[in-house]
Amino acid sequence: MDLPAFLDHVRSGALIEAGSPAHLLMHRVAQDALRIVADLNSGYHPADEVQALLSELTGRVVDESVTVFPPFYCEFGKNLTLGKDVFINMGCTFQDTGGITIGDGALIGHGCALTTLNHGVDPARRGDMIPAPVVIGRSVWLGANVTVVPGVTIGDGAIVGAGAVVTRDVPANTIVAGVPARMIRATGFDA
Repeated sequence: MDLPAFLDHVRSGALIEAGSPAHLLMHRVAQDALRIVADLNSGYHPADEVQALLSELTGRVVDESVTVFPPFYCEFGKNLTLGKDVFINMGCTFQDTGGITIGDGALIGHGCALTTLNHGVDPARRGDMIPAPVVIGRSVWLGANVTVVPGVTIGDGAIVGAGAVVTRDVPANTIVAGVPARMIRATGFDA
């Protein structure tokens, strides 16, 4: 299996069976991502070097308006899409194998975790993985230490309070907080 076939596989939501060609390719690509992330986190890099490393990680040009403050952790890289004017603060962890898209102008707070894979429930198949993408809309603000679980979409202009665990979709222009995250109120603004 090659990378384009793997990406088609996960975008369809198909199971990644433990030990399968898809699973083996995922681990091979992860080794490259881990190398790039280790370089990114190894010391100070000016903004242009950070963008070059992010472009290498994702396999596509990352806009010069994107800012990432290391350390930054990402286990796959090739299924991560960053819009313009995205800001990612220190200590974030992105598990992008199942797909992460971050819209223009999104702010990702310290220590956020975005996850896109669930494991099989059956103990005999626990190594199997079920991909589900995470989509962060335009002008979203994730407070510090937010966790977003697989399959969640956060609508444009939404705010997620610090420490929240987002287990279901968040409507545009709303504020959510808590564990699990629940709607607090509308923002009163259009994105």
